[in-house]
Amino acid sequence: MCGKSIWAGPGWRIERPPGERSLTTTMALTLELTNVNAYYGESHILRNVSFTVEPGEVVCLMGRNGVGKTTTLKTLTGLLPVRSGTITFNGRDITHEKTDRRAKSGLAYVPQGREIIPHLTVRDNLLLGYWNRPAISGDVTEQDAFDEVYHLFPKLTQILNRPGGVLSGGEQQQLAIGRAILSRPTLLLLDEPTEGIQPSIVDQIEDVIIGFKQSRRFAILLVEQGLHFAARLAEKYVVMAKGAVMAAGKSDQLNADMVRQHLTV
Repeated sequence: MCGKSIWAGPGWRIERPPGERSLTTTMALTLELTNVNAYYGESHILRNVSFTVEPGEVVCLMGRNGVGKTTTLKTLTGLLPVRSGTITFNGRDITHEKTDRRAKSGLAYVPQGREIIPHLTVRDNLLLGYWNRPAISGDVTEQDAFDEVYHLFPKLTQILNRPGGVLSGGEQQQLAIGRAILSRPTLLLLDEPTEGIQPSIVDQIEDVIIGFKQSRRFAILLVEQGLHFAARLAEKYVVMAKGAVMAAGKSDQLNADMVRQHLTV
């Protein structure tokens, strides 16, 4: 008996093995978007966007410039309202929740521009992330939480008293990711984390993502145009074009070559 056929964009279908149950029936999802539509003014940007992120999973959201990747992240954080459709986060409908409540519930966002507070020191920028950390019984101490970030990004220990506005792009990116980690997320949104960053820091960021991928502490939704970078990290690809999801699948079903075809169409 053949497995169920799953749509994966025009001309593609991915076969679910016989007897395999739908993901939503086997485990709680960290994130689920269902037919999400969003607009800038009267311009229809996101068109029935649907995909899922499992706990601890690294999902790469890919596509050419202007296809709606960053807009998707903004709808997830509440910075852009959803006109129709639903967003479910850790089993809870957050479609119309305020941005600050989403952040407090474990949704951390590292935007493309990093958005470091320029007049605050590195230490104070990091504190903003820590202060957003939910109160959980048995959580690590503040010192241990900061020590983890310093272990991941040792450079930060050398510039703790430096204003965020004078840092290099690579230093700001390390700071932005560190700040997000300190908020103890269950889902980390990373928008183009390698853009304009020197290769040595790109490698360091990759190592950090791989470490969290292995530990399964939280899920990561990564917006990335560099296929080589994404291919080393992705467990699932979601490929967008013209505001819609054109293909989605696990990396063993939807491989890098298939993704490349969509990116060059």
